[in-house]
Amino acid sequence: MPAASLTRVSKRYAGTIAVDGVTLDVAAGEMFGLIGPDGAGKTTMIRLLCGLIRADAGSISVLGLDPVKNHRRLTERVGYFSQRFSLYGDLSIDENIAFFAEIHGLRRYGDRRTRLLDMMQLTPFRGRLADRLSGGMKQKLALACTLVHEPDIIFLDEPTTGVDPVSRREFWKLLSEFLAQGITIVMTTPYLDEAERCARVAMLHEGRILALDRPGDLRRGFVGAVLELVAVPQAEAMRVVGEIEAVSDVRSFGERLHVRLQDAADEEICGEIEQTLRRRDVTIRSIRRVPPSLEDVFIDRVTRP
Repeated sequence: MPAASLTRVSKRYAGTIAVDGVTLDVAAGEMFGLIGPDGAGKTTMIRLLCGLIRADAGSISVLGLDPVKNHRRLTERVGYFSQRFSLYGDLSIDENIAFFAEIHGLRRYGDRRTRLLDMMQLTPFRGRLADRLSGGMKQKLALACTLVHEPDIIFLDEPTTGVDPVSRREFWKLLSEFLAQGITIVMTTPYLDEAERCARVAMLHEGRILALDRPGDLRRGFVGAVLELVAVPQAEAMRVVGEIEAVSDVRSFGERLHVRLQDAADEEICGEIEQTLRRRDVTIRSIRRVPPSLEDVFIDRVTRP
């Protein structure tokens, strides 16, 4: 039995369809990613799975239970980390965890709290008020509050948004440790490099699933090729390359351009790009073929006719 499933689920807000006939299963013990831009339906899907809102159509099951009809029973086995997870700023780290433990009816949670604090490297700060924590420490404390009642499945809605790269890396290390303990993790993220860490991902766009598979299989199914181009001035290089017929799309990633080609890259196409840029007085620092990223795959799926 899957840990969570949606079958032909739809949800509408006024005149907007947030989730449109979605069907998917999450296996027990896997890390499953819901990825897509703002407005793709990620948060609505998480809220549906947590039983916080009702679906307009279709059926939902989490740990074999209907999340709306069996909400109280399910709350004991589910952890939910929302985009606006509310810590109490005037309570200490210890007091915040105690508060969430007692909400779930726990009385003997001291050992569990200590283990979580040690794992998250928060033990030296357990007396500090939540308002005085850094962004990364607040995220770790929120995760501890989510896990203190030892849920079987946790739903994380963009848990690393707004934290620095080091804190993001530490957060992912923690998730890997909880995954090793057998906890099922369903998460949303706007960072497609993070989604590479998931066992499977569902790419969402306008409430629909564009693709659902393992990240490696999605990349292997990419049609065409991707070139990485470093050239100056970058804006002119982007404009010129985008006019070449064999080029499907050009996106900037810092100082690099990802050039998506309609067909597999060959020397003729690379030569055409180089000659065209030189004629426009654009200096090429490097050009090479690179494996497609999940972002390349997503853009390809969205723009595919």
